[in-house]
Amino acid sequence: MYGDIRRTEIIYQTAIFIALFAIGSYIVIPMVPVPVTLQTLFILLCGCVMKRHAAIPAVLYIVLGTLGLPLFHQMTSGPGILMGPTGGYMFGFIIAALIVGIACERKSKTIKIAGLVLGSAAITACGVIWISISTGLSIGDALLIGAAPFVIGDILKIAAAYLISERIKSADEEDSADESTNEGTD
Repeated sequence: MYGDIRRTEIIYQTAIFIALFAIGSYIVIPMVPVPVTLQTLFILLCGCVMKRHAAIPAVLYIVLGTLGLPLFHQMTSGPGILMGPTGGYMFGFIIAALIVGIACERKSKTIKIAGLVLGSAAITACGVIWISISTGLSIGDALLIGAAPFVIGDILKIAAAYLISERIKSADEEDSADESTNEGTD
């Protein structure tokens, strides 16, 4: 609709976060079978910023990458990537975006942080389950290779997403206050 500011925000934020997911996928620390990337940081941050609408860029990212745009880790694409060991993590992005987004709609910092932790855990859980299914490994072995190496990085990403989102929120509040002050002086 013409003049729907929130819809416009959702559209441009979706484009920005899809670009950030792609950039985050290109920053890789190679590990077997799943590389470490900054995608999860941007997924968590997306949930903080876009709230429940964060699922939109997460879904579109997967759809666009599956259709052939080189958006996945190390500029790969196609449905084969989703069938490989990283596929579970990518589907976990959608769940995480929803969990974090819904949690960040609340005012409580505890709920926001819990949402970030649960969102990160959802990505890891989906990844571990998919590794177990796709490789035939036991859940215990899949945990060792698909979760344990990422714990410290995930904690750092959770903290970074929270701190960045709080900074964005305070900057938005300052801008809103400046706008309302300027409107009164016109």
